[in-house]
Amino acid sequence: MTRRRWLLAVLAFFVAAGPLAAQTPAPASRTLILSTTTSTQDSGLLDVLVPMFEKATGYSVKTISVGTGQALALAARGEADVTLAHAPALEKKYVEEGKMSNRRLVMYNDFVVIGPAEDPARAKGLPAVEALKRIAAAEARFVSRGDKSGTHALELALWKRAGVEPKGAWYVESGQGMGQTLLIANERKAYALTDRGTYLAFQKRVDLPILAEKDRALLNIYSVMEVNPANGPRVNAAAGKAFAAFMVSPDLQAVIKTFGVEKYGQPLFVPIAGQREEQVGG
Repeated sequence: MTRRRWLLAVLAFFVAAGPLAAQTPAPASRTLILSTTTSTQDSGLLDVLVPMFEKATGYSVKTISVGTGQALALAARGEADVTLAHAPALEKKYVEEGKMSNRRLVMYNDFVVIGPAEDPARAKGLPAVEALKRIAAAEARFVSRGDKSGTHALELALWKRAGVEPKGAWYVESGQGMGQTLLIANERKAYALTDRGTYLAFQKRVDLPILAEKDRALLNIYSVMEVNPANGPRVNAAAGKAFAAFMVSPDLQAVIKTFGVEKYGQPLFVPIAGQREEQVGG
């Protein structure tokens, strides 16, 4: 065979093979990327849920635990396959924009305001908004996450309702997750807003009592959302759908219902799959 005929034969092979190769789908990835909040990580919940999901489905989970704002932004950029978050207004915005879909309630716990036992702002027993007014008026040290997380978003909304723009030497932004923010507040004998689950998980390391609680304004609702595959070429939509379905399944909801009881004497979260927001906490 001459060199010319050989080259033509090779070219013909690749021309014929090209369409065939294009028609052969790449094997589906068995890796799931979950973007979620630091509170689900710090509370220890993911240490239970992720192995259960991996065992049940065969997927390998890579968890990115950041503030809710960052978790949702990652998913919107196509850098996650599913997201578990707790900032309802922001979540609904992403759903309306088509970045996320099939938002479903998973569970809730609540936020609490903690602070030094001596309570220099006299905030104990007050509704959350009134407690924050007292803290600001006394310029008592307050440590905020300051990280655009769901917790930070709620905190800012509470300050707004209190008619306070928090600033000054008394107001400290940690830029950290919930666990680290609790430790900083403890070190500085400061007030802070925290979800109850993380507070209970850190109670042996944090000597700051709960001062304001059981206020409907402090409800903390978690939702799971699937990521639109149009957000990026690496979105594993099948994996995201599987994880979302797992989070609202009866078996998993039963696990959430008792998570924390053995260690803390009370559950850290309340399962609410299938409910609407107006039904929660009623």
